[in-house]
Amino acid sequence: MRRWQLAGLGAALLLSLLLLWFATGNIILVGAALAALVGLAAIVDYWNRARAGDTIETEVAPPDWTVMRAIADLESAGVAITDRAGRLLCANDRYIEWFDGTRPPPDMGLDEGSHDLLLKAGRAAWRDGSASAEPIRKRSVEYRARVARSGVGDEYLIWQFAPLVSQNLVSQSGELVAGRFGRALSTSGIMALTVGPEGRIRASNGAFAVRATGSENSNLVNRDVSSFLRLDDKGRIFFERDGKHGVPVRLLQVPLEDNNPEGSSMLLAIDEDAAQHERASALVHVEHLLANLPLGLALVDRDGRFLFGNDAFARVAGIDAAKLPPYPGDLVIAEDKSAVADSIRRYAGGQSMAGDIAIRLKDQPDEVVALSIAGVRGLGEAAVLLGLKDNSEENKLKRQVAQATKMQAVGQLAGGVAHDFNNILTAILGYCDLMLLRHPPGDSDYDDIHQIKNNANRAAGLTRQLLAFSRQQTLRPQILQLSDVVAEVSNLLKRLLGEKVVLEVQHGRNIGAVRADPGQLEQVIINLGVNARDAMANGGTLTIETRAVTQSDVRAMRSEILPIGDYALLSVRDTGTGIARENLAKIFEPFFTTKEVGKGTGLGLSTVYGIVKQSGGFIFAESELGDGTRFDVYLPTYAGDIAQKPKMLPEAAKAVEAGEFWGSGNLLLVEDEDMVRAVAERALVRQGYTVETARDGEEALEYFAQGKRYDLVISDVVMPNVDGPTMARTLRRDYGDMRILFMSGYAEEQLRKSINIENVHFLPKPFSVQQIAEAVRDALK
Repeated sequence: MRRWQLAGLGAALLLSLLLLWFATGNIILVGAALAALVGLAAIVDYWNRARAGDTIETEVAPPDWTVMRAIADLESAGVAITDRAGRLLCANDRYIEWFDGTRPPPDMGLDEGSHDLLLKAGRAAWRDGSASAEPIRKRSVEYRARVARSGVGDEYLIWQFAPLVSQNLVSQSGELVAGRFGRALSTSGIMALTVGPEGRIRASNGAFAVRATGSENSNLVNRDVSSFLRLDDKGRIFFERDGKHGVPVRLLQVPLEDNNPEGSSMLLAIDEDAAQHERASALVHVEHLLANLPLGLALVDRDGRFLFGNDAFARVAGIDAAKLPPYPGDLVIAEDKSAVADSIRRYAGGQSMAGDIAIRLKDQPDEVVALSIAGVRGLGEAAVLLGLKDNSEENKLKRQVAQATKMQAVGQLAGGVAHDFNNILTAILGYCDLMLLRHPPGDSDYDDIHQIKNNANRAAGLTRQLLAFSRQQTLRPQILQLSDVVAEVSNLLKRLLGEKVVLEVQHGRNIGAVRADPGQLEQVIINLGVNARDAMANGGTLTIETRAVTQSDVRAMRSEILPIGDYALLSVRDTGTGIARENLAKIFEPFFTTKEVGKGTGLGLSTVYGIVKQSGGFIFAESELGDGTRFDVYLPTYAGDIAQKPKMLPEAAKAVEAGEFWGSGNLLLVEDEDMVRAVAERALVRQGYTVETARDGEEALEYFAQGKRYDLVISDVVMPNVDGPTMARTLRRDYGDMRILFMSGYAEEQLRKSINIENVHFLPKPFSVQQIAEAVRDALK
């Protein structure tokens, strides 16, 4: 083949390859086309020589690698060509840049595991013609590798490497900062730079260069960023070039390597005065938000001074929202000031965190409240957020629960004391009655005995008050109208109030009937009226009001104590001196009184409380010093048939007319208290009955086992060994229907579960001779 033909063929070959490159952009396809054309040229040359009779050379001239390098540099990927010995024959600039030199694949300094992955891909390409592998890691960048076998004799491998992402984020960020994006940030006054993990600058915009060196054209690459910045003792950042009076800057760090937060970063900086302007605007929005929240919230600066407090915070703290004190410590008692100041200082200067401390406010020194403290950032001067929860309702409920628990405990104690005392009073009253039968009026001892009996009756009244408070007294409930009870007791109450106090009675309409003991309900009204009279020493007005309270009214009250339902309200209101706040929670406790020594027992309101609670009702007190007191008694309306009155046991404890109750019959008296057993036996024997006694239920059952029979069994309820109800059930089971009369110092309602036996009678202690005689007579009917 002639030289000009060869030259023309070479030029055509190069032009074809360039056109193919621009058409497809695939370097592997171009390389394959080059190999094919070289092979075709060799075949043509061989054929021409054969025709001309020339000697045929078997060797093929080596390819021009400079041409291949020029073509490969047009590729956006990294390209390398190796021979069968693994030597690198050709590589473009991107391959050299990405893999730090001209080492052949796979010996390119790859991360662990990538070398073996790429080595397997090369072997597969020699075997199968092509292969791929991913991800191939070089430091923090991942690549996809494609390998293809090529050449006339398949003696070359073409390696192509493309990043899994379009570009390295670190390099891209550096180009942005140093390019048009960085200039745009400079125009807005934002300084930007990228920094490597070693702390050296990789790229920066003009705004940073001007602040750091004074010249926008300064080359800061590979300079240590810490040489341009300094940190003061308050944590603020300054430029060294600005000196002591420079403006602090706000620095924002943006990590550029997800897998290595301590690696390369982009830094954005803005002057602190501009940042403060932005944060001040944000603080205004935050204050508007906090002002509308129902939670007690306040903002405090680094020095511990109040910046803002919403209305809820002021309400809980007991201050005017427009008159916040300088420091939060001014709201608490002296003992808690240092704890509050130390906590605010710690949360303001440390990391962003939150916690609670227990404090006592000046206006409520007896109650501990929780102060929530949280460090905040990015709100200008605000450094600490304070939260003060409105615990008024919660504390009210806690006080009510504590009060109810205490009242229950004291009530149990009072009930136990009253039970034992009733046994003693039963013996005293019984012996007094027996002595009075032998000492008629005019006898020298009659007055003394009668005086003893009167004092014993006073003591019995005291025990009844204790039982009323502890809700252990015997009630005789009836279906009645509350307004009728008030009308009946009004005349007596007027005489008790005196001339200085004006009584006003107001009755509402459509008041439902209630189920209560009328005598005990009268006692409630009298006790409240007498207490009101004592609170109005200089005169005043006592108003008693009755009205209906519907379910909708109760819902509107939003009370946590009063269940939803229909009630009849008894309201007693005076214009007296009122009750101090610290005493309001104690007024229902037994023996608590604000009166002078000797002027009251402290059982009046406790009795009222017990009667109301035992009747299924609720009582609430409201008072202010100098503004009178109001007691509201809510009794649930009776939902049954008013025409049907509940079944009542015989009223053995009522006062009876003087007279003798002679009878006959065989009685068994079971009582563990010797003195009560003795006086009851004497009283019944004197009435004509035959009486046999037993100390407990076990001894009584032995009498029946011996064949003895009785017309009536009179038994105490609570006894050691076998108690009264157990004995009664055994007798009914083994000996048929047996008349039973129970007697006890406890209330019948309290014992109702244990004496839930049909056709039994009940006699409360203390009782007189006449009362036990009448009870026995009624039980034998």
